[in-house]
Amino acid sequence: MADTVGGRPSVYPTLLYADAKAAIKQLTEALGFTELTVYEGEDGLVLHAELVQGNGAVMLGSKGRGGRFDEVMRGAGHVGVYVVVDDVDGHYQRAVDHGVEILMPPTDQDYGSRDYMARDVEGNIWSFGTYVPRVEG
Repeated sequence: MADTVGGRPSVYPTLLYADAKAAIKQLTEALGFTELTVYEGEDGLVLHAELVQGNGAVMLGSKGRGGRFDEVMRGAGHVGVYVVVDDVDGHYQRAVDHGVEILMPPTDQDYGSRDYMARDVEGNIWSFGTYVPRVEG
């Protein structure tokens, strides 16, 4: 089992937001993601965006833009995403400085990780920590 495709991650969490532009702003400014690409429709809705963090990425878009994915996600619950970061405390402070809702401050875990948890502008849960799952082929 390969853990990457041509050197790229092979798993991409995908989220839909009522206000995808606000989500992109929070994820980049407060939570340290970098905007890779954003495609907007003529109506200004975000059709598709890719944000990167380290060697991973998330894809996101606007709710109500149409298409099968939008249809099947209608009414879906919130999601939780785990992101590996080197400096948990520095990352946490950046989030706090930007007014992000913190659900758990940086905490040393029994399994050796240091993590914190936050809620984004639409209720999704983001965990940031030092734990790196061991994925082997």
